[in-house]
Amino acid sequence: MTQMNGTHAGAAAPAFEVKDLHVAVDGREILRGVDLVVCPGEVHALMGRNGSGKSTLAYAVTGHPRYQVTQGQVLLNGRDVLAMKPDERAKAGLFLAFQNPIAVPGVGTGNFLRAAVKAVHGGEAINALQFRKELMAHMQHLKMDQAFATRALNEGFSGGEKKLAEMLQLAMLKPRMAILDEPDSGLDIDAVRTVSEGINTVHAQQADMGVLLITHYQRILNYVRPDKVHVMSKGQIVESGGPELVLELEQEGYDPILARHGVVGAEEVTADGR
Repeated sequence: MTQMNGTHAGAAAPAFEVKDLHVAVDGREILRGVDLVVCPGEVHALMGRNGSGKSTLAYAVTGHPRYQVTQGQVLLNGRDVLAMKPDERAKAGLFLAFQNPIAVPGVGTGNFLRAAVKAVHGGEAINALQFRKELMAHMQHLKMDQAFATRALNEGFSGGEKKLAEMLQLAMLKPRMAILDEPDSGLDIDAVRTVSEGINTVHAQQADMGVLLITHYQRILNYVRPDKVHVMSKGQIVESGGPELVLELEQEGYDPILARHGVVGAEEVTADGR
């Protein structure tokens, strides 16, 4: 299995920057000054307990209307995405893979993807024959049954199939920065391995794409190797490090790390519960 790496990215200009980001939901502050820099080709893991604010960060960055940015900046290749509408952020190269992808009855997966590619890339969209050829190639690389292209999007899909469908969208849309919100959520170990291989496959094809992988657990990081690891608590990133931080979390849990930063007690419940 191909592993992600960021060996070529260390000297590169940042692809994605979050600067002193504060976010409120229904008047209550959830994020309290998040700073994060991802260079092209780097894979960052964002970890933390339920309620720490991980998914709030994902939704705020991609433009969910419920999440109000009260302070800070989010830059994608130097451009301020907070000044953009959600669809403009997607066109600029920002992608979010959902933790719980919804089913869309009556809309074929292939038709949905062609419309998405056309919407994001506009005049650069490929014609029908080229699109089908590329779609089938990506499905083969992801080890997906080609029959999925004609099935309604996510309807009747297992948890693992839904997450692979998100990876297929990622492969077809070719973003500059991908935020993967708990791609291992609800999956058994075999499905985690399959989805991880999908992430690695797409990254190998798009080596300059930055990735922010949000997760609670260490197990997916056995397969998707991060360049940097961040621990979030109570709306802030409290510690960052390399892959060794994952091992520390696996062996000791969150409490010792959080205690080093004076964080005690349970997380507050965020708007999305994560």
